[in-house]
Amino acid sequence: MQRVPEPELMDDAAQARAYAEADFAEAHDAFVRLYLERFGAAPDGWVLDLGCGPGDVTLRFARACPQVRVHGVDGAAAMLRLGTAAVEAAGLGERVTLLQGHLPGASLPRPRYDAVISNSLLHHLAEPGVLWASARRFGAPGAPLFVMDLLRPADPAELEALVARYAADAPPVLRRDFAASLAAAYRVDEVRAQLAAAGLAGFTVEAVSDRHWVAWGRLPEAAS
Repeated sequence: MQRVPEPELMDDAAQARAYAEADFAEAHDAFVRLYLERFGAAPDGWVLDLGCGPGDVTLRFARACPQVRVHGVDGAAAMLRLGTAAVEAAGLGERVTLLQGHLPGASLPRPRYDAVISNSLLHHLAEPGVLWASARRFGAPGAPLFVMDLLRPADPAELEALVARYAADAPPVLRRDFAASLAAAYRVDEVRAQLAAAGLAGFTVEAVSDRHWVAWGRLPEAAS
């Protein structure tokens, strides 16, 4: 199945609210669990969440790793308004800050972060290299980088089956967006090629479910 790109930003207010109110607990808890399993420990210091959306993964990561402080960055103002409210409601405003910025030119409060994470951003980007270049730009040498995203189905029939399996009871906007995101997602071999082009060929890429893959490793200790 050929990849079909989708818009970079989810900035429609109704779309953002539907996404923020959806139950992604299984996948988002898996994100945190898989990070801890793959790296064997929680990070220390400052964490950057690229493409944080309404902040659900950001908050789950902060709760699981109480020693960290997290900056989340996203280009969609509608998502960030909901995310900022969620941060305040969670009482984590002292450790979690969500910021608006469009990669690759985002201006962030810190020049380098002790770990970089990203969930479901890559399939939105017109140029996938932006994610890997941004991680290298903002991540400290040797910092953990952990990325999770959707896995493009092999054919339209598989796509329809996944939507039926995981979004049958979701609002129409979420079913539509889930289908579009699956069609825009990358395959494992494509992600490996992206990493190699970005100078991150030593990273591991693996499918972890019927609809997700993860890529993980440590950023180079020195510029290459």
